[in-house]
Amino acid sequence: MPNFTKMAIKATFIKLLNERPLNRITVKDIVEECGVNRNSFYYHFEDIPALLEEIVTEEADRIIAEHPSVDSIEACLNAVLDFAGRNRRAILHIYNSVNRAIYEQYLWKVCRHVVSVYSDAVFAQSQVDAGDWEVLKGFYECECFGMVMRWMDSGMEDGMRERISRLCELRRGMVEEMVNRCAPS
Repeated sequence: MPNFTKMAIKATFIKLLNERPLNRITVKDIVEECGVNRNSFYYHFEDIPALLEEIVTEEADRIIAEHPSVDSIEACLNAVLDFAGRNRRAILHIYNSVNRAIYEQYLWKVCRHVVSVYSDAVFAQSQVDAGDWEVLKGFYECECFGMVMRWMDSGMEDGMRERISRLCELRRGMVEEMVNRCAPS
Protein backbone atom coordinates (compact mmCIF):
# COMPACT_ATOMS: atom_id res chain seq x y z
CA MET A 1 0.00 0.00 0.00
CA PRO A 2 1.45 3.36 -0.95
CA ASN A 3 2.37 5.75 1.82
CA PHE A 4 0.25 8.82 1.09
CA THR A 5 2.21 11.11 3.40
CA LYS A 6 5.48 10.23 1.69
CA MET A 7 3.89 10.67 -1.75
CA ALA A 8 2.47 14.03 -0.70
CA ILE A 9 5.87 15.21 0.54
CA LYS A 10 7.47 14.23 -2.78
CA ALA A 11 4.74 15.89 -4.84
CA THR A 12 4.98 19.07 -2.77
CA PHE A 13 8.75 19.14 -3.11
CA ILE A 14 8.54 18.77 -6.91
CA LYS A 15 5.92 21.54 -7.03
CA LEU A 16 8.18 23.83 -5.00
CA LEU A 17 11.21 22.85 -7.07
CA ASN A 18 9.33 23.90 -10.19
CA GLU A 19 8.76 27.30 -8.56
CA ARG A 20 12.14 28.13 -7.04
CA PRO A 21 15.79 27.07 -6.77
CA LEU A 22 16.66 24.13 -4.56
CA ASN A 23 18.65 26.26 -2.11
CA ARG A 24 15.50 28.32 -1.43
CA ILE A 25 13.40 25.32 -0.34
CA THR A 26 13.37 24.36 3.31
CA VAL A 27 11.78 21.51 5.22
CA LYS A 28 9.51 24.14 6.76
CA ASP A 29 8.34 25.18 3.27
CA ILE A 30 7.59 21.58 2.34
CA VAL A 31 5.65 20.67 5.48
CA GLU A 32 3.65 23.90 5.50
CA GLU A 33 2.68 23.50 1.84
CA CYS A 34 1.99 19.80 2.29
CA GLY A 35 0.05 20.11 5.53
CA VAL A 36 2.12 17.65 7.55
CA ASN A 37 4.35 18.19 10.56
CA ARG A 38 8.15 18.20 10.59
CA ASN A 39 8.27 14.83 12.32
CA SER A 40 6.40 13.28 9.40
CA PHE A 41 9.00 14.64 7.01
CA TYR A 42 11.89 13.35 9.10
CA TYR A 43 10.18 10.00 9.59
CA HIS A 44 10.41 9.45 5.82
CA PHE A 45 13.53 11.41 4.85
CA GLU A 46 16.78 12.30 6.57
CA ASP A 47 16.94 15.68 4.81
CA ILE A 48 16.16 17.42 1.52
CA PRO A 49 19.09 15.83 -0.37
CA ALA A 50 17.80 12.37 0.66
CA LEU A 51 14.33 13.33 -0.60
CA LEU A 52 15.81 14.57 -3.86
CA GLU A 53 17.89 11.43 -4.31
CA GLU A 54 14.88 9.17 -3.79
CA ILE A 55 12.79 11.09 -6.31
CA VAL A 56 15.55 11.09 -8.92
CA THR A 57 16.30 7.38 -8.40
CA GLU A 58 12.63 6.47 -8.71
CA GLU A 59 12.37 8.44 -11.94
CA ALA A 60 15.45 6.71 -13.39
CA ASP A 61 14.00 3.33 -12.40
CA ARG A 62 10.66 4.26 -13.98
CA ILE A 63 12.25 5.21 -17.30
CA ILE A 64 14.28 2.00 -17.28
CA ALA A 65 11.21 -0.12 -16.46
CA GLU A 66 9.23 1.51 -19.27
CA HIS A 67 11.97 0.59 -21.75
CA PRO A 68 12.92 -3.05 -21.01
CA SER A 69 13.85 -3.43 -24.65
CA VAL A 70 15.21 -0.66 -26.79
CA ASP A 71 15.16 -0.79 -30.57
CA SER A 72 16.58 2.70 -30.84
CA ILE A 73 18.76 4.82 -28.61
CA GLU A 74 16.89 7.78 -30.03
CA ALA A 75 13.56 6.53 -28.62
CA CYS A 76 14.93 6.11 -25.12
CA LEU A 77 16.73 9.45 -25.13
CA ASN A 78 13.43 11.00 -26.16
CA ALA A 79 11.83 9.44 -23.05
CA VAL A 80 14.44 11.24 -20.93
CA LEU A 81 13.70 14.47 -22.81
CA ASP A 82 9.95 14.00 -22.21
CA PHE A 83 10.48 13.78 -18.44
CA ALA A 84 12.86 16.72 -18.52
CA GLY A 85 10.42 18.77 -20.56
CA ARG A 86 7.59 18.15 -18.09
CA ASN A 87 9.82 19.17 -15.19
CA ARG A 88 12.11 21.68 -16.93
CA ARG A 89 12.38 24.25 -14.15
CA ALA A 90 12.78 21.61 -11.43
CA ILE A 91 15.55 19.86 -13.34
CA LEU A 92 17.36 23.11 -14.06
CA HIS A 93 17.11 24.00 -10.37
CA ILE A 94 18.68 20.64 -9.46
CA TYR A 95 21.27 20.94 -12.22
CA ASN A 96 22.31 24.41 -11.04
CA SER A 97 22.48 23.41 -7.36
CA VAL A 98 25.15 21.96 -5.13
CA ASN A 99 23.23 18.66 -5.46
CA ARG A 100 23.92 18.40 -9.18
CA ALA A 101 25.76 15.12 -8.65
CA ILE A 102 22.46 13.44 -7.79
CA TYR A 103 21.06 14.36 -11.21
CA GLU A 104 24.28 13.24 -12.90
CA GLN A 105 24.06 9.82 -11.18
CA TYR A 106 20.50 9.46 -12.45
CA LEU A 107 21.53 10.40 -15.95
CA TRP A 108 24.47 7.95 -15.96
CA LYS A 109 22.16 5.18 -14.79
CA VAL A 110 19.65 5.84 -17.57
CA CYS A 111 22.38 6.20 -20.23
CA ARG A 112 24.05 2.98 -19.09
CA HIS A 113 20.73 1.14 -19.28
CA VAL A 114 19.82 2.51 -22.71
CA VAL A 115 23.17 1.62 -24.22
CA SER A 116 23.36 -1.82 -22.59
CA VAL A 117 19.88 -2.93 -23.57
CA TYR A 118 20.19 -1.54 -27.07
CA SER A 119 23.64 -3.00 -27.78
CA ASP A 120 22.82 -6.37 -26.20
CA ALA A 121 19.69 -6.70 -28.35
CA VAL A 122 21.05 -5.38 -31.62
CA PHE A 123 24.46 -7.02 -31.53
CA ALA A 124 23.75 -10.21 -29.58
CA GLN A 125 24.99 -12.39 -32.45
CA SER A 126 28.23 -10.46 -32.96
CA GLN A 127 31.51 -12.02 -31.99
CA VAL A 128 33.04 -9.20 -30.00
CA ASP A 129 35.67 -9.62 -27.33
CA ALA A 130 34.34 -8.74 -23.85
CA GLY A 131 36.96 -6.00 -23.48
CA ASP A 132 36.03 -4.42 -26.80
CA TRP A 133 32.35 -4.72 -25.90
CA GLU A 134 32.92 -2.73 -22.72
CA VAL A 135 34.91 -0.08 -24.62
CA LEU A 136 32.09 0.32 -27.17
CA LYS A 137 29.40 0.51 -24.49
CA GLY A 138 31.45 3.03 -22.51
CA PHE A 139 31.88 5.20 -25.60
CA TYR A 140 28.14 5.31 -26.28
CA GLU A 141 27.26 5.87 -22.62
CA CYS A 142 29.53 8.92 -22.68
CA GLU A 143 27.96 10.10 -25.95
CA CYS A 144 24.45 9.93 -24.47
CA PHE A 145 25.53 11.53 -21.19
CA GLY A 146 27.47 14.27 -22.95
CA MET A 147 24.60 15.18 -25.23
CA VAL A 148 22.19 15.59 -22.33
CA MET A 149 24.72 17.52 -20.22
CA ARG A 150 25.42 19.88 -23.10
CA TRP A 151 21.68 20.41 -23.46
CA MET A 152 21.46 21.16 -19.73
CA ASP A 153 24.33 23.64 -20.04
CA SER A 154 22.37 25.46 -22.74
CA GLY A 155 19.41 25.86 -20.37
CA MET A 156 17.51 23.04 -22.11
CA GLU A 157 17.05 25.06 -25.28
CA ASP A 158 14.58 23.88 -27.89
CA GLY A 159 15.65 21.63 -30.74
CA MET A 160 17.30 18.78 -28.82
CA ARG A 161 15.05 16.11 -30.38
CA GLU A 162 16.00 17.33 -33.82
CA ARG A 163 19.72 17.26 -32.93
CA ILE A 164 19.45 13.72 -31.56
CA SER A 165 17.56 12.60 -34.66
CA ARG A 166 20.13 14.21 -36.94
CA LEU A 167 23.04 12.67 -35.03
CA CYS A 168 21.44 9.22 -35.27
CA GLU A 169 21.02 9.75 -39.00
CA LEU A 170 24.63 10.90 -39.43
CA ARG A 171 26.09 8.00 -37.51
CA ARG A 172 23.95 5.30 -39.09
CA GLY A 173 26.20 2.29 -39.72
CA MET A 174 28.93 3.54 -37.40
CA VAL A 175 28.16 1.06 -34.62
CA GLU A 176 28.07 -1.83 -37.07
CA GLU A 177 31.42 -0.76 -38.52
CA MET A 178 32.98 -0.58 -35.05
CA VAL A 179 31.61 -4.04 -34.22
CA ASN A 180 32.95 -5.42 -37.51
CA ARG A 181 36.40 -4.11 -36.60
CA CYS A 182 36.18 -5.99 -33.31
CA ALA A 183 35.43 -9.34 -34.97
CA PRO A 184 38.27 -11.87 -34.83
CA SER A 185 40.25 -12.21 -38.06
